[in-house]
Amino acid sequence: MSTVPRTELAPGYSISRMLKGGWQLAGGHGGIDRAAAIADMSAYYQAGITTFDCADIYTGVEELIGEFRREHRARHGADSLAQLRVHTKFVPDLALLSTIDKRQVEQIIDRSLRRLGVERLDLVQFHWWDYRVPRYVEVAHWLAELQRAGKIELLGGTNFDTRRAHELGDAGLPLRSMQVQYSLLDQRPRARLAAWCAQAGVKLLCYGSVAGGFLSERWLGASEPAEPLENRSLVKYKLIIDDFGGWDLFQALLQALQQIAQRHGTSLSAVAMRWVLAQPEVAAVIVGVRRGDHLPDHLRMLALQLDAADLAALDAVLAQRRPDSGDVYEVERDIEGRHGRVMKYDLNDKPH
Repeated sequence: MSTVPRTELAPGYSISRMLKGGWQLAGGHGGIDRAAAIADMSAYYQAGITTFDCADIYTGVEELIGEFRREHRARHGADSLAQLRVHTKFVPDLALLSTIDKRQVEQIIDRSLRRLGVERLDLVQFHWWDYRVPRYVEVAHWLAELQRAGKIELLGGTNFDTRRAHELGDAGLPLRSMQVQYSLLDQRPRARLAAWCAQAGVKLLCYGSVAGGFLSERWLGASEPAEPLENRSLVKYKLIIDDFGGWDLFQALLQALQQIAQRHGTSLSAVAMRWVLAQPEVAAVIVGVRRGDHLPDHLRMLALQLDAADLAALDAVLAQRRPDSGDVYEVERDIEGRHGRVMKYDLNDKPH
């Protein structure tokens, strides 16, 4: 394995500072070649990116990682996955928030154990769709009971805003991480949540750092795309670009990123990811990849260091952006709003 930088979420629990994400393997992004996806996981793991991210509601992804585990051990030996960490999620359906009980929580966790082929889940990240159903502390305590029973090693959160993260912490929930969207385009965690994380000893795991591929050379100088967009990821992140300040300001950001990338001999996307990785309390960035041809660039990103001139060039563009739209995941929680309509809310009750 290469010398990919690592960090600890808890004593003795080490992760790579880049996580291989699974959302883009879950459908809605084109067909999936299972053999190629498993080979891609192996390539990332062998390169030192040994932490994977998935979810109970990412259709088929837990099973795919379970297949990777079995095949890799068969080829390389029982101890070959000693560094592998798989972070999944617990995302109860929106329709079940008011009625879900302890037995159902355990059934979902047991299903993730079976799919992944493990006796204990490394990290379970808890998501709650609607704060108007105020049971998230109660349900989180049931996850903590399963942690004490040995079915879960670490607990984290996903998309909780600062106030509710504080509530979970005050209730004694042993959170080690919070997964949030964080990028040059979306800096909502920076305002409040990062400060709470510093005080609480919670690390940020960040998705969206390249905005579903928008922060890449492909879009530099491109015309603003018309609907319908190619996949759900582009739909989601085009809304973030609109909130950031629109297509012209987005192009100015791409131009600044490209100039920095050329100075460092790397890609525009690598600069965008490195910026996120350098933010306070950020433990790792999550990259959603469907093909392994990005791996060399991802490894170069992990070795990249941005200097004061680089940051000043980015700040000159960022000074023109619109103010952030509230706390973490705030606009997405409006189910009938522009952002909320992109989400799928009831996936745990479907067989997959």
